[in-house]
Amino acid sequence: MQIHRLSQKEALKALGIGVLTAVLLSAIMVPAFKLGIAPLPKPPSLALAQLLFGANIPLPVGLLFHVAYVTFWSVVYVSVFRDRLTLRNALWLGLALWGVILVFFFPLLGWGFFGLAISPKLIPASLVPHVLFAVFLWGLCRWAFKVKTVPDELKTD
Repeated sequence: MQIHRLSQKEALKALGIGVLTAVLLSAIMVPAFKLGIAPLPKPPSLALAQLLFGANIPLPVGLLFHVAYVTFWSVVYVSVFRDRLTLRNALWLGLALWGVILVFFFPLLGWGFFGLAISPKLIPASLVPHVLFAVFLWGLCRWAFKVKTVPDELKTD
């Protein structure tokens, strides 16, 4: 695995992709929590912020944690897979992060291994945003890092 040194323009694109991915995910997940669709007790990023800083942390602070986390992993994806920004690689990253939330963050938050202290529903419920993360990340990278090809007629080799 090679980490690519991103140009300033590429780094800014990667940061923008991360923020936009986080916003898109939040636009789906916040209403899911407000409508009671999500079986998680609260957004994991909010729960982590409350664990670190106290129980009275408002949702916007949790959303900032979420934006920072998603942006960080988006930049990692672009840095590691700069020449292979594929859906498969984005899915591998999303699934790896899903594994981390199940075996590290859920127990840290008091939700148990795989979230089983709350409900087995947390397993698939936490998979959905990670798959959406991968799809949004890949799609935005395809758009931002367009490969410019030269038509065969214009090639000079």
